[in-house]
Amino acid sequence: MSDQIVLNNIRVYAYHGCLSEETKIGSDYRVDLKVEADLNLSATTDDLKDTVDYVHLNAIVKREMAKASKLLEHVVKRINDAVIEELESVKSVETQIAKLNPPIMGDVESVSVKMTKLRD
Repeated sequence: MSDQIVLNNIRVYAYHGCLSEETKIGSDYRVDLKVEADLNLSATTDDLKDTVDYVHLNAIVKREMAKASKLLEHVVKRINDAVIEELESVKSVETQIAKLNPPIMGDVESVSVKMTKLRD
């Protein structure tokens, strides 16, 4: 299947990290989300009920990003699990979270974690 809905560069301010400063001060994040689903029906009907609502996808990202975690892997898994659980037409989901200007030694624009989940 190659039908996809992609949300690029969802900007979120959140409180993830292992350092206490990160959970107090927070940081800027960028989230990219890609889902695969059969979009042929919605392409024909032009009806929102026949597709994957990207407003719902964005709401899942915002909700899960608001829950502080030590590791980005944990947040990515929560997002992927929620998408599969809440949107039955989604066949797979790929989420990438980038922490912008991470507090590591050196000039690093971002660090990111990307994971994919397939519907069983």
